Amino acid sequence: MTLALTRASTMGPVVEAVEEAGGSARRLFRDADLPIALLERPDAIILLKDQFRLVERAARLIGDDALPARLSLRAGLDGLGPYGRRILSFPDLGAALSLAYLEYGRLLQAATLTELRFRDGMAVWSYEITAPLTLGRQKNELLALGYMLTLVRKFAGPRWCPGHIEIPGSLAGKAQIEQAFRSEIHVGPKAALVFPVSWLECPAPDVPPVEDRSIDVPAEDDLPEVVRLMIGLERDAGRFGVAAVAARLGMTRRTLQRKLSRSGRTFSALSTESDLDASKDMLSSGRSVTETAIRLGYQDVAHFSRAFCRWTGAPPSLWRRSI
Repeated sequence: MTLALTRASTMGPVVEAVEEAGGSARRLFRDADLPIALLERPDAIILLKDQFRLVERAARLIGDDALPARLSLRAGLDGLGPYGRRILSFPDLGAALSLAYLEYGRLLQAATLTELRFRDGMAVWSYEITAPLTLGRQKNELLALGYMLTLVRKFAGPRWCPGHIEIPGSLAGKAQIEQAFRSEIHVGPKAALVFPVSWLECPAPDVPPVEDRSIDVPAEDDLPEVVRLMIGLERDAGRFGVAAVAARLGMTRRTLQRKLSRSGRTFSALSTESDLDASKDMLSSGRSVTETAIRLGYQDVAHFSRAFCRWTGAPPSLWRRSI
């Protein structure tokens, strides 16, 4: 089971597309086993397999094979979060595509390889998932290709189109996807945009710098950090404890605890860290002490207040007034 992670920034456009087609966002998230509260946190980090499943279920729910292509084109640069902003910081398109891949895993999505190659006088910018995931894989490739088109069009102009697009395997809804991308699609070894090399000289657009406070996407072998993030995800779903997180990660409770022990951490300590971070975020954003306690799974506000005081040295009401 892969523990590769990705940002949840596509969630909003997924819901908009489903609801416009008459579908139910709540049903979609329930079927994908994800908390709908993710819509409040577009920069949240989730398992890559969960995003695959969500996009696959959304396309099936509304019967639209071209949905992933439309989603990424619709989300635009915002759907790429800090990675999109980073790629625009390079002086030209060639530098962006040649170098930004070095930060792809940290800024956007793990277990992913992007590469700029050259073939018969054409530039080939490819995308490949290295994790052993099958469900929703091609839908994810279409999603990525839409984002890749969006990025190139930031340099080359909104009407830019590649010579053609490549994608592995047969493609359902090909005509609709070609229409969405405004490009022919050919079978190829990897998902890729293929275009004349001269476009690599396009200068970067003039965009104002934006302060980025997003946390990095952890590597999939950083089990304690993966677990800490999944504790927050399960909390959003109203589920608490090691069993819920272990199930999300495809492990037994005992296996998860044993692997954490090998890394020198415990589930209890990680849960406390996650609760502290979440409580500070909620209180500083204006949520009441009572609401914060409930969302953290405490039945008794006094119990939460005592725990918060133990963590920080001050009761939550006093801590909030001090910030």
